[in-house]
Amino acid sequence: METVAPFLSFLRKFVTITDEEFEKTFVPITKIRRVGKKEFLTREGDVENYFNFIVKGLVRKYYKKNGHEINTQISVEGHIILSEESFHSRTPSEYYVEAIEPSVMVSIRHDDLENLFSSSKKMEHAGRLVITHTLMAKDRWQMQMVKMTPRERFLNFVMKNPTLMQRVPQKYLASYLNIKPETFSRFKHLLRGHSRNGNQRNSNSNHSVNAA
Repeated sequence: METVAPFLSFLRKFVTITDEEFEKTFVPITKIRRVGKKEFLTREGDVENYFNFIVKGLVRKYYKKNGHEINTQISVEGHIILSEESFHSRTPSEYYVEAIEPSVMVSIRHDDLENLFSSSKKMEHAGRLVITHTLMAKDRWQMQMVKMTPRERFLNFVMKNPTLMQRVPQKYLASYLNIKPETFSRFKHLLRGHSRNGNQRNSNSNHSVNAA
């Protein structure tokens, strides 16, 4: 139960569900999957069979174009990741889903999830809300990609996800943010310079206060 507890907390953002309901409806159909670094959950050409909630770790989704890996999603604990079109249409995936770090998933097979949704109006409602949530998040991200400049995208990402700058390889982030690698490196350099200047100012300020 401890491993699936974060998934229960996630579901409770959308519907009221008791521990007993969760144990009766979700626990029997959930599968705990542990994947190593660079291990694939899904490959191009596979039919996506699992809905995945990340309990621990870091996972990316990407497709290949002209020999390059184009990252479209980088997700951490508390988020959902899968090849959605393949999962819902039961057609081969155009994406790869790969662990960046050793990761733990709460996964539910497609058929089990469909049966759960059809079991009651409450479960159907919960499924609709979760899917709507993911679609809205994707829509917001696409709008940022259109409206923001590369610099704005970089700063917005750093502000909202400071720890990912250390956890995610730079080439993945540059691709995800649609920023040229050399431009991304320049932004990082400017960010480090700003941080050093800020620390120096804070150090000088603290010294003056202590001297007083």
